[in-house]
Amino acid sequence: MISQVFILTTSGDHLIYKDFRGEAGVDAIRTFYEAVTALSGDQPPVVMVGLGVQSHKGMHFVHVKQGGLYWAASTKSNPSPFTVIEFLNRLAALTKDYCGSLSEKSVRMNFALIYELLDEMVDYGYIQTTSTDMLKNFIQTETMSSKPFSLFELGNVGLFGAETQQSKVAPSAATSRPLMFTRGDQGGNEIFVDVIERLSVIIGSNGVVMKADIEGEIRVKCYLPGCSEMRIGLNEELSIGKSQLRGYGMAVRMDECSFHQAVKLDEFDAYRILKICPSQGEQTVMQYQLCDDLPCAPPFRLFPTVERDIGNRLLIYLKLRCDLSPKSVALNVSVTLPIPKGSVSLSQELSSPDQSAELQSKNKALQWDIPRFPGGAQLSALFKLEVPGLSSASLQEVGPVSLCFELPKHTCTGLQVRFLRLTPTQPGSSQRWVRYVTHSDSYTIRI
Repeated sequence: MISQVFILTTSGDHLIYKDFRGEAGVDAIRTFYEAVTALSGDQPPVVMVGLGVQSHKGMHFVHVKQGGLYWAASTKSNPSPFTVIEFLNRLAALTKDYCGSLSEKSVRMNFALIYELLDEMVDYGYIQTTSTDMLKNFIQTETMSSKPFSLFELGNVGLFGAETQQSKVAPSAATSRPLMFTRGDQGGNEIFVDVIERLSVIIGSNGVVMKADIEGEIRVKCYLPGCSEMRIGLNEELSIGKSQLRGYGMAVRMDECSFHQAVKLDEFDAYRILKICPSQGEQTVMQYQLCDDLPCAPPFRLFPTVERDIGNRLLIYLKLRCDLSPKSVALNVSVTLPIPKGSVSLSQELSSPDQSAELQSKNKALQWDIPRFPGGAQLSALFKLEVPGLSSASLQEVGPVSLCFELPKHTCTGLQVRFLRLTPTQPGSSQRWVRYVTHSDSYTIRI
């Protein structure tokens, strides 16, 4: 059973505090924060207070970190930690569904709503429900939003009100609005299907891909007031595991996949169709993985040159090429390069004015930021480092390079949604959006 639930910022300020059983005081928040911040490296989800803290002797804290916040629960009994972790993840997901986004600001603005959620979800420390469909019948508090959502923006309207191509694309903030609208406000009949992939790649100094893994998921966020069934059609050539390749087109392969318990798979083997009755809110209907294989070319290639200049100056020349199609674009590209520990200053020459670079003295690395990188383009940067006592051993401290980026409208596996059908047909105009995005999980290039 759960004794307390609280939400903290990374600086230790508590935003939400709910005591269900009176087994510990509010000072348990400080005890948890001091215990979890004292841990080095990755923080384990379960923290047990030692015998030295007599006021909370035998207290267990279970936490997850989402949206830059600590979502924590305390207990003096011995519940399953996986149950408490799942509860905290569901609490964070429900907060995102009801508030529209997961941040310190949204929690502060909707604290009354979150307290009402906790009252309905937990009774005297015992979890009652985490179902969105059930909770929406009891939640009465209106959502406070900093900016009301509008799908139609002035920037999307052409001459005399004509539609532009941009107006036909759902903005990225479209799914960051709450499920529950304020009184007098009407939400559209919309459903979003996101195909999200995370790419992990290691490229050797000779340019050969040494390791490549892809983890992906199909995520649905539903704003429909009622929908008995949704059918998602995937590539007919989709091959799972070591099975024989299907169809005549370009094969889409994955090593393994798993599905949400509500997904019906009676048409999946033959037609690659997922059937689900979506509830309002966000849910992951499918997760998949592809190991030690990259069906397409790596999105980025790096051509580095590291030379020792006159005196204590080190020259680093980076030429970065984006191997996406010319119609594609990479966003928020960040290149991080470890440098010798004695580096004291940095000067740079960048190929375009929208780029930026800085020396991170604390991490002993330089960071090169590119907000927008068109496919097929090639950008370069020359960095001049002042390293007192520069030696041949200092050159060994340079690298490897790590990249962070986002690739909209792109999947590395080639997974596509062929169709998205709702049954029965929704009254009025219902909007169905399908989006693709690939993120870098770990993209490393050795030099």
